[in-house]
Amino acid sequence: IVLNNPRKRNALSLSMLQSLREDLLHDAKSKDLRVIIISAEGPVFCSGHDLKELSSEDDVKHHSQVFEICAEVMTLIQKLPVPVIAKVNGLATAAGCQLVASCDIAVASEKSQFATPGVNIGLFCSTPAVALGRSLPRKVALEMLFTGEPLSAQEALMHGLVSKVVPEDKLEEETMKISHKICESSKSILALGKATFYRQMSQDLDTAYRMTTQVMVDNLTLRDGQEGIEAFIQKRKPVWSH
Repeated sequence: IVLNNPRKRNALSLSMLQSLREDLLHDAKSKDLRVIIISAEGPVFCSGHDLKELSSEDDVKHHSQVFEICAEVMTLIQKLPVPVIAKVNGLATAAGCQLVASCDIAVASEKSQFATPGVNIGLFCSTPAVALGRSLPRKVALEMLFTGEPLSAQEALMHGLVSKVVPEDKLEEETMKISHKICESSKSILALGKATFYRQMSQDLDTAYRMTTQVMVDNLTLRDGQEGIEAFIQKRKPVWSH
């Protein structure tokens, strides 16, 4: 999926968010869909909401619609049965930074930067803070939110906002390398693992272990669960049914 409105700095306008939701759901149930990559055209990955859509204080209904669909898209990413990778080459600010934080994996070029500068224009990045606060240490997230100052790609890597930083000319290669590795595994096993990961993250330790213990048992009842173990024992490559 390519954010392709560089003239508007790939802002998440209502129409952009609707298109993004549609594209994320496209073929979501297909056995052939194995991984989704979100990238962007131009020097800005995504500048966040289109502020022109938020400039009239009277249109509360429209504002609600924008923020509601944005929250829906961000949560949808984690509900999808396949891994979603953000491929970032440039600036990601506000809801654009939220988009990166919401993806399962994020690969960034060395020139990329990440910021939540809403405080500087009187619109605190409260919804981006949901994703940011779940990806970064609290004090790092709050410094970003309180100051609006950007993190460099290396700082974002150090604090866990992105999973890998590479030179710009290696970004495509590295993203595809991760994608191809994901495609070697069973889709059904990955779908189970992804859903379980996000469920247990919001639970206390004892509940998380009880739930994941049952999931491990359930995993063994899946055809690909047994196929993987049999293939390992027989020293052969597994043949996944997905």
